[in-house]
Amino acid sequence: MKIKCIIIDDEPLAITVIENHLKNFDHIEIVETFNNPLNAYRVLEQEKIDLIFLDINMPKMTGFTFIENLSYKPLIVITTAYREYAVKSYELNILDYLVKPIPFNRFLKTINKVYQQVYISNAKSDVTLKQEPHIFLKVNKKLIKINLNDILFIESLKDYIKVITTLGDYVVHKSLTAITEELPQSNFIRIHRSYTISVNKVVALEGNTVEISNRKIPIGRNYVKQTKERIFNINDDKEK
Repeated sequence: MKIKCIIIDDEPLAITVIENHLKNFDHIEIVETFNNPLNAYRVLEQEKIDLIFLDINMPKMTGFTFIENLSYKPLIVITTAYREYAVKSYELNILDYLVKPIPFNRFLKTINKVYQQVYISNAKSDVTLKQEPHIFLKVNKKLIKINLNDILFIESLKDYIKVITTLGDYVVHKSLTAITEELPQSNFIRIHRSYTISVNKVVALEGNTVEISNRKIPIGRNYVKQTKERIFNINDDKEK
């Protein structure tokens, strides 16, 4: 199943940038692009669109007006050269806010958010994608798809992180804070300034350490209470 999207922007160059970024993701299909937002309503009436990349400042209709007149609301990512519209945008429950020029690393974070939302939506409607929930990480200039269920824990290495999975380890130029924000909070928790773990992969808890795949990982002093609560709650849920 592909995620269907449209791009709406009165600047052709801005559309081209997004198109080029999306070429890296096989599971997102660009249905059509529009310079005039009014023309986009036609496609939205004819087929189910999952995602819209939407500019704000356009001559015939602003992005805000466009959102307010939607008959149904796909996931919406604002793409604009202006930072000052961010608060109003999030009041309209958009998924993300990208400031032009849009660097690929920032765009990748948005796509990971899109994937997470699509999986959550499909789970609620009891419809599943053919693939497991996953994220993309840039490793040695290559985008690597990593299934969330394969992640054991993530370790901070100053300006890099090491993602330890059941299939191998990956070193990525990203902060631990950034990757933790991209992962679903239902499955992952930060337990130390240097570690984020998959709660479901914890096999033992001893003092202020957790054990995952024969590796003991320290729990930071400021994270002890929330970590133990999460682990015990998970165990309680499994017993029920």
